[in-house]
Amino acid sequence: MNAVRPGAAAPLSPAASVALSTYFVTIWGSGFVITRIALEYAAPFTYIGVRYAIAFAVASLAFGLRASWPRTRAAWGHVAIAGLLSHAGYLGGSHYAQRWGLSAGVTALILALQPMLTALIMSRWLHERLSTLQMLGVAVGLGGVGLVVGHRVDGAAISLPALLAVSWALACVTGGTLYQRQFCATVDLRAAVCIHFAVTALVMLPLGVAFEGFRIAWNWQIAGTLLYHVVPASIGAYTILHLLLRRGQATSVTSLLYLTPPVAALVEWAVYGVPPTATMWLGMAVACIGVAMVSTSRAAQSKTPIVEEPS
Repeated sequence: MNAVRPGAAAPLSPAASVALSTYFVTIWGSGFVITRIALEYAAPFTYIGVRYAIAFAVASLAFGLRASWPRTRAAWGHVAIAGLLSHAGYLGGSHYAQRWGLSAGVTALILALQPMLTALIMSRWLHERLSTLQMLGVAVGLGGVGLVVGHRVDGAAISLPALLAVSWALACVTGGTLYQRQFCATVDLRAAVCIHFAVTALVMLPLGVAFEGFRIAWNWQIAGTLLYHVVPASIGAYTILHLLLRRGQATSVTSLLYLTPPVAALVEWAVYGVPPTATMWLGMAVACIGVAMVSTSRAAQSKTPIVEEPS
């Protein structure tokens, strides 16, 4: 990994980090249940395309006009690739996995492998060294996730297309997160968000027309899910994720994804009346311990950000 560049952004304060992380985990975890509702009334590509077209319009008016846009064709390309991986690839795969019968819990479990993949890639190829405590925390967090949703896994309901779709989503979100960190570190976050939304909409809308007949039922349920996914999720959670990545260690940040299945289980309880079992409560506690081990280890606290915040 390259040395710290002059003018690198200081790490976030503990209070700010906790607040932003709590928001991200809550919104990201709830999104699995909101997606389940949305897919009852819309096809995946169509819904994602509409969601991101609206998100682009909102983001452009809210902060895009004041953004500092990339100055080179290469920079535009890097941001577009990161956006397609993190948004179009990830959501397209995860939405179709659920449409093809994979439960939200199993989908969350498989996607929760991202911190392990991130840790492997960062330590093996990108030279971000992890402490023994962090590596143990990654394993503990995954074990907690397994306890939360593992008992709901129904092997008979898992199809090959669904597994391929969720595996694609896992590869895309992992690759997009690392690509954003490596190649888009100095791009204004406001511009990056707008570009991500634009390229995702430009890809997903034609796919929705070509393969799904642009199937969407316009009702209050779709309006509610779109409102949720556009503002607190697309604009809020993704922006916070990239901000946390710029200010800290990639493994520590992505370990927060271990907490999203427990949040999804609690939201599912509130919406569909499916109460968590004692095993799930235990799994939630174990997942929290794993995240704490990764995020509060001496290595994570002393890690200086390798990227600089754009002026």
